[in-house]
Amino acid sequence: MAEADPNVQHDLEAQLSLAEADKARKARRTKLLTIIAAIVAVTGVVWGGWYVLIGSHVVTTENAYVGADTASVTPMIAAQVVSVEVGDTQAVRKGDVLVRLDDSDARIALAEAEADLAKARRQYGQTTATSTALAAQVSARDADIARARAQLSTAQADYSKAAIDLERRRKLAPSGAVSGEELSSATSAFAAAQANLQLARAGVAQAGASRGAASGELAANQALVGGVPVSGSPDVLAAQARVDQARLNLERTVIRAPIDGVVTRRNVQVGQRVAPGTALMLVVPVGQLYVDANFKEGQLGRVRMGQKVTLTSDLYGSDVEFHGTVVGLSGGTGSSFALIPAQNATGNWIKVVQRLPVRVALDPAELRAHPLRVGLSMDAEIELSDS
Repeated sequence: MAEADPNVQHDLEAQLSLAEADKARKARRTKLLTIIAAIVAVTGVVWGGWYVLIGSHVVTTENAYVGADTASVTPMIAAQVVSVEVGDTQAVRKGDVLVRLDDSDARIALAEAEADLAKARRQYGQTTATSTALAAQVSARDADIARARAQLSTAQADYSKAAIDLERRRKLAPSGAVSGEELSSATSAFAAAQANLQLARAGVAQAGASRGAASGELAANQALVGGVPVSGSPDVLAAQARVDQARLNLERTVIRAPIDGVVTRRNVQVGQRVAPGTALMLVVPVGQLYVDANFKEGQLGRVRMGQKVTLTSDLYGSDVEFHGTVVGLSGGTGSSFALIPAQNATGNWIKVVQRLPVRVALDPAELRAHPLRVGLSMDAEIELSDS
C-alpha cells in the first residue's frame, strides 16, 4: 500500500483548521449578536418601563432661569446726595438706610409750614373773638331800637297833643278868643311835632338797619367758626396738611430699603443731585426668588397650577435639589412679546417649536440653606402625576 502524499495531507489539515476557525468565528459572532440583541431588548424594556412608570408622568427642561421681583430704589424729592450707606452686593434689611439727601430745604419748608399753621390757629381765635364782639354789637343795636321806639312814642304823643291844640285854636280864632300869635305858635308847634315824629320813625328804621347789618356780620363770622373746633377749621386743616407734607418730605431725605435683599446696580454718588423717580439702585429679594422654566409647547398639555417641581442648579450640582410649585403659565411665548415679534409672510416658512414660560415658586427655607441669584440656570422637572 502506497503511503499518502505529505503535501496533500498537510493541505487537508489546513482546510480543516480553516473550517473550524470559520465555524468558531461564526459562533462568536452569533453569540455577540445575541448579547447585543439581549442588551438592546433589556434596554428597551427598561426604557419602556421607565417611560410608563416615570417618564410619562414628568416633563423636564434645561431652559430655566432664576428670577425675582426686584425693588427699584428712587427718591421722592429733588435734593443733593450727602451720603451713600451701601454698596453693590451688600445685604440689607427692610428699613436700613441706603442714601441720605440734603435736608436743608426740607427743614426750612417745614418751619414755614408750622408758622402758617400757628398763624391759622391765631386767626381762628381772632375770628372767635370777633364773633363775641359782633354779638355785643347786635345787643347794642337792640338797645338802640328800643330807644328809637321810645322816642317814636314820645314824638307820636307830642304830635297828637300839637294837633289837638292847633285844632282847638283854629275853632276859637273866628270868635276872637284866640289871638293870631297863639294860633301861629300852635301851628309852629304842630309842624315841629310832625317833624319830630318823622325823625323818630327814621331813627327806628335806622336802628333796625344797623341791627340787621350787625346780625349779618355775626352770621358771616359764625359761618367760619360756629360749631367747628379749631382743629376742624378749613384754614387750620389746610395749614396742617402743608405741615404734614413738609414733614413727610423731610423724612424722605433718608431713603431706606423697601424690602430685605441684596443691593445691585448702584448708580448714585455723593454730591449728585437727584430728581424724583431717578433709579438709584435695585434691591433683589434673594429670599423670595422664583424660576421661569421655558417648556416646549408640546410638553404643556398636562401642566397645571399647583403641581410639584424638582429643580437643580449648576451652582450646586445635582446633589442639591430645590422643590417648588407651579404658580402659573405666561400669557404668551417669549417671541410673541419681543420688541420685534417674528412675522414670516413669505412661502419659506418653517415651523419652529415655541417655548412658554412656566412660573415656579421656590421654597424659602431651601433658599436660605442654599442661596441663589437672579439669572442662574436651572434644570426643572414637573411631576404631572399631581394633576
